[in-house]
Amino acid sequence: MITAIVQYKLPPSIDLDACAAHFRNIAPGFRSVPGLIRKQFIYGEDGWAGGVYLWRSRADAEAFYTGPWLQGIRERYGMDPQIKYFETACITDNSVEAVLLPAAAE
Repeated sequence: MITAIVQYKLPPSIDLDACAAHFRNIAPGFRSVPGLIRKQFIYGEDGWAGGVYLWRSRADAEAFYTGPWLQGIRERYGMDPQIKYFETACITDNSVEAVLLPAAAE
């Protein structure tokens, strides 16, 4: 599994309330993204926003980030997002009271 942290700078006109409203509007669309396990939508007080994604594979992540999603980020925010990839060795998920071990880490 791959964790990707994606960030982009918001224009000053987009505050937490506006950003959260946009995220809530688009969140259901991520349920059908191939290979995406989970996405956390994030907003920083410094005007940066984005997501923390958990993917089945880096190939899934790269396919998504080079598709229409990238064009949408460029159009809305006028920049390419910063994307950093991490191998996910272990996940503590308190919502299901479990520690998850990706196959590659077992």
